Amino acid sequence: MSSARAERLVNLVLCLLSTRQFLTAERIRGIVPGYADAPGDEAFFRMFERDKTELRELGVPLETGRRSSFDTVDGYRIARQDYELGEIDLDTDEAAAVALAARLWDSPELAAPAQGALLKLRAAGVEVDEDQGRVQPHVRAGEPAFAPLLAAVQAGRAVTFDHRRGGPGGEVAHRTVEPWGVVSWRGRWYLVGFDRDRDAPRSFRVSRIIEPIRAIGPQGAVKVPPGVDLMGMVRRNVDPPPVVGTARVWVAAGRGYGLRRLGTVVGPRTHGGRPGDELELELRGNDAVARWLAGHGPDVVALSPPELVEQVRANWAGAAAAHETPVPT
Repeated sequence: MSSARAERLVNLVLCLLSTRQFLTAERIRGIVPGYADAPGDEAFFRMFERDKTELRELGVPLETGRRSSFDTVDGYRIARQDYELGEIDLDTDEAAAVALAARLWDSPELAAPAQGALLKLRAAGVEVDEDQGRVQPHVRAGEPAFAPLLAAVQAGRAVTFDHRRGGPGGEVAHRTVEPWGVVSWRGRWYLVGFDRDRDAPRSFRVSRIIEPIRAIGPQGAVKVPPGVDLMGMVRRNVDPPPVVGTARVWVAAGRGYGLRRLGTVVGPRTHGGRPGDELELELRGNDAVARWLAGHGPDVVALSPPELVEQVRANWAGAAAAHETPVPT
């Protein structure tokens, strides 16, 4: 394939990815660089048909359709949900290469042509979806802690660092970790390894690790246990647990706005003589939900399931016992 044709195909893909509209062949002809060089209509349509065939053979999912029932000519776009890559697992060397590529992609030399293509689409009257059309990779390795952590993984050495839980203002704790790998999940980097302080495997968001990071022990001392799924560990720690059922709760009028945003109002309901609403919530485990509901005190009452009701009552009883004033003897 000639360089001119390869460039034209890349421009065509960027064009069809950057809009939700169906673009007709004539509009594509005026937008995508390279098609204007065709000597006539017949030559353009032959060129465009070859390019469509080439993209489909490469696995690019071209959709054909029309913007409205009034259109008489088919248009084209790329089904982005079918075009995007699925989950990719990277080992440490591959992760380092991707990180370097991400930094290079952010350079002005490569960012400018991409932005120029989007500007040309807008100038041609194409509605560009900024989020859909963004071509920069989601992988980011700009955190200062990334490089020393990756070096420790490659050297097989334990590391010590301070880690902030829950973002700004969270508790800072010192950690000693045997690093097994640094992986990316949902656009964030995570260190996975064995936490000597907790005596258990743990994952840490790299952006919450505070420098300096100090490598300790001899090289090669840290070994990754066989069969360890680093990405699976991060996924289990980061993603919410699956929905296991629904909970019914009563919320007093004018209270529990956080619950109201997450739940569905079933209808008005009076409880203990107080007006309020009955809500339905997704249940992803009783422990966290019970603590959350109990924290609202008398403004929120768990109605079902029975095990959640009992757990909320147990939390109330525990809180009351902790605050009881001992009677002098």
